[in-house]
Amino acid sequence: MPSSVVAAFNYDAPHHTLNVVYLSGKKYAYKNVPEQVYLDMKDAFSKGTFLNQNIKGKYPFKKIN
Repeated sequence: MPSSVVAAFNYDAPHHTLNVVYLSGKKYAYKNVPEQVYLDMKDAFSKGTFLNQNIKGKYPFKKIN
């Protein structure tokens, strides 16, 4: 199902970084994210809900220009 918040996301396993592109075009890199969290997000029905409940506020992040 397409997300109403997340346009795309991928995982950089060697650096444990979850890269998220929002529909607004903003890009963020969430650091120290375990691979299992990424896999759970892939399987989640709502990517935005999963992101809000399991990633935001729990992992350090950096905005990417």
